[in-house]
Amino acid sequence: MLNSVFINQKINYFKKKINISGDKSLSIRWALIASQALGKSRAYNLLKSEDVLSTLDCLKKLGTEIKIKKNFCEINGMGLNSFKFKKGIIINAGNSGTLGRLILALLIRSPHKIKLKGDKSLSKRDFSRVINPLKEFGANFFPKNKNTLPLYIQGTEFLRPIKYYEKIGSAQIKSCIMLGALNTPGTTKIIACKSRNHTEILFKYLKIPLKIKKTKKLDFIEVKGKKNFKCFNYNIPSDISSSAYFIVLTLLAKKSSLTIKNVNINPSRTGSIDILNKMGAKIIIKNKKNYKGEEVGDIYVRSGKSLKAINCPTKYNTAAIDEFLIIFLVAAKAKGISYFKDLAELNQKESPRLKLGSKILNMIGIKTELTNHSIKIYGQPNLDLKKSYEIKNYLKDHRIFMMSTIAALTLGGNWKIYNSDSIKTSFPLFLKLVKKLGGRLN
Repeated sequence: MLNSVFINQKINYFKKKINISGDKSLSIRWALIASQALGKSRAYNLLKSEDVLSTLDCLKKLGTEIKIKKNFCEINGMGLNSFKFKKGIIINAGNSGTLGRLILALLIRSPHKIKLKGDKSLSKRDFSRVINPLKEFGANFFPKNKNTLPLYIQGTEFLRPIKYYEKIGSAQIKSCIMLGALNTPGTTKIIACKSRNHTEILFKYLKIPLKIKKTKKLDFIEVKGKKNFKCFNYNIPSDISSSAYFIVLTLLAKKSSLTIKNVNINPSRTGSIDILNKMGAKIIIKNKKNYKGEEVGDIYVRSGKSLKAINCPTKYNTAAIDEFLIIFLVAAKAKGISYFKDLAELNQKESPRLKLGSKILNMIGIKTELTNHSIKIYGQPNLDLKKSYEIKNYLKDHRIFMMSTIAALTLGGNWKIYNSDSIKTSFPLFLKLVKKLGGRLN
């Protein structure tokens, strides 16, 4: 059947080196920030996924000149407040929560109402987390008290700096406020729970006026607005979240090893590696280097012989939030009962991932105990599937599809997994790389 894959054979052993697509978080942030710079910025290894292409389309709607070549993407920025805010603009964030939430911050000076919409999945997600701080800057949203897409934003010339306490540990909220601060006079202050720090690193590299004070649990951030910055070129490292699927594929395969080249190993993103190593994996980072403030390295992993359960420390949650589904799969094969808690944020993603992850594990015979914010997984080290399984009705969540594919390739059974097109959201080359390692897909 079109747009589905059939898998009925475990992957054979492999010893390979691969390159993963460019980091999605950095690709989207580069595009948005480059649109505010002065001059032509180029990105190499830009992730050409639907989320990133949606970002470029939105910027084009706002008057930004963009060229996409074979080896790079070029954005001709005209500086702060240079968007052409025409009447009746409609921008479509597609499936991307990062794009939808961050681009609103660049619209807070629009004199006209701009409509922001998204696909079915994105239209179910909560936008109040960015609407509230942007209202404090002076932006207005319509209809009043509506927290989901589609919605309208209308900005003002009279923006005011804000002081905001970000309590969730969301990089999207923090980045949204920082982008809003770019176009706002004065100094915006953010007290933020720990989360990814790509935006701070880019701001620092671009010499945007920025002060950061860190404590164990909080970051105190100040951004001084209305300061133009120069264009910049960026060679985007590989995505750690996409890499995680191939790390787990290797862990659960037999007699295999894998090197993934030039991966973004920013400590705010490597929670999955910390968790898996605590579960008995042997994941090693080689050839570490610093690239424009980001840590980059090669990830080496080999098959896991004695994986063990984990009572997962919550300190890893924000640094592994996009990888928990695939970590749950490792827990299913680990010895003992794994416990993951304070994960309500998983249900704010493209699908209710905590619920659906549990459902898939139950389908393959793994006992789970589920709450709205936690999951216990009763591992079966000798799990070897023989039955037939169908994965469908999961809101076309790309991470559900990829988790299911890795399960099929390592646990046995006959699998039919629908909506293979979902990988276009974040990792269009996923199935191609699976085949490169010897995975047989029908």
